[in-house]
Amino acid sequence: MMQQYDVLVIGGGVVGLATAGLLADASRQLKVIVVDANTKPPREDTRLGLRVSAIANGSIEILERLGAWDRIESERRCAYEHMRVWDSADAADSASALRFDADDFGLPYLGYIVENTAIQRALLHRLNVLGVNVRYGASVESIDREEPQVVVRLSDGETITTDLLVGADGSSSRVRDCVGIDVSRIQYQQTAIVTHLRPEHDHEATAWQRFLPTGPIALLPLSDGRVSTVWSTNEPDNALAADDETLGRLLTEASDAVLGELTVDGPRGSFPLNAHHARNYVTENIVLVGDAAHAVHPLAGQGANLGLQDAAVLALTVGDAVSGGVHPGERRVLRRYERARKGENATMMHALTALNRLFASNLPFSSELRRTGMQLFNVSGPIRERVVERALGSKPVR
Repeated sequence: MMQQYDVLVIGGGVVGLATAGLLADASRQLKVIVVDANTKPPREDTRLGLRVSAIANGSIEILERLGAWDRIESERRCAYEHMRVWDSADAADSASALRFDADDFGLPYLGYIVENTAIQRALLHRLNVLGVNVRYGASVESIDREEPQVVVRLSDGETITTDLLVGADGSSSRVRDCVGIDVSRIQYQQTAIVTHLRPEHDHEATAWQRFLPTGPIALLPLSDGRVSTVWSTNEPDNALAADDETLGRLLTEASDAVLGELTVDGPRGSFPLNAHHARNYVTENIVLVGDAAHAVHPLAGQGANLGLQDAAVLALTVGDAVSGGVHPGERRVLRRYERARKGENATMMHALTALNRLFASNLPFSSELRRTGMQLFNVSGPIRERVVERALGSKPVR
């Protein structure tokens, strides 16, 4: 069976759903469908899911524009007002520890830690209101270009013809592979171990991050008093084999007991860490967004935010083209999006790679250089504000 859509988005994660919603909202002329190989997110969970994202102010503005932010249940999101970053050679309250406080930038909070499936559920509601069709349990079998459109054959036997195909299907993008877009990769030789923890002390609406020679550990505040941890390490074997009690002790030690004793209180997972960047984001009728185009080290929690910024820029670009009577899949249209986003994403990827390597360095004087650099950054004024503005995705109010 053949179906015709103006836009086909492959990938029903946060970025894919947001892209579909923003495109549909940018031009009501566009008939949009989302196809995802996975099952539909559950309507309701009694426990907070393992996968959470740090959502910056700029990303919140995007979700508000879609009418999705207020639909995210309060117990599924937790505002953080402070951030502390420190080197393993120092303490969290040392002069060289980086301190970021919302009050310093005229903000009520620096961002939110939000459960991914809660964002998906909110976006699905908005897509339903916007008339966007969403289909689960179907993967891409083949992609063929038949000017001026693309023909996509799905595993469930359906065939969709579309003016614009959006690959939002993650790091192992089937869309990217089918159309032969190469990627450059950086292997970190680290594994990320993720779980939820019950801390001995209150997390104080603070995101904590400690850099160790083996990799960084982050403790992210959750609304029920627990913290979500992402421990990136090049020595994962002991942690992966540990029972909950032993893992709690390892994480307490890795975090320098900044929140006291940590007790494992949730599921756990792990995944190898690498970064990649697509050599091209676009070709005729086809565009990549989010992790399909780029993936960065999780140490700064920027992955979802970069993807949502991709979605916003693409929707603005395509919306302007359609309103001007231009075909949405024209390469010259899509190149405007690529030019706007590719350099920004590459800069973030390389900056995070350099930061990870800097803190892992054991070269002579490296610890002292890091300490001095962090102390200078704390009093750097405009430089510090510019870094925070970029991380937040919007300009702080003064």
